[in-house]
Amino acid sequence: MRIAWYSNVACLAAVAALAAAPAALAETQRYSAELKASSEVPANDSKGAGTLNATYDTASKKLTYDATYSGLTGPATAAHFHGPAAATANAGVVVPMKDAKSPIKGEATLTDAQAADLQSGKWYFNVHTAAHPGGEIRGQVMKK
Repeated sequence: MRIAWYSNVACLAAVAALAAAPAALAETQRYSAELKASSEVPANDSKGAGTLNATYDTASKKLTYDATYSGLTGPATAAHFHGPAAATANAGVVVPMKDAKSPIKGEATLTDAQAADLQSGKWYFNVHTAAHPGGEIRGQVMKK
């Protein structure tokens, strides 16, 4: 009877360890981008500048971000994450912002493909204005 009790305890401990294993594999990754006019494709002469900071939780697949900027030629008309693209190319919108006014804060749940592109440095963030509808300032989103 005593051996059976120890056996049950060992079995429960093993089950608990297996249940906790996926959580141990979770990671919070940090990303950033320097937003500037010279990084736009094509580049422009805006004096605007900004920064983007983001975290990606690999377990929940949640991207949390905040961006600030100043010095644009006029009010921001839109802001987005784009990808997949190298720093010298343009791509479609993958995560649009609800509001482009600085500071921009938000979160999005990514697909596996989106997460892979983010982790590979294939996303950029940019802010659009009326004077620069294709984007006034931009930065490649890179892992810190």
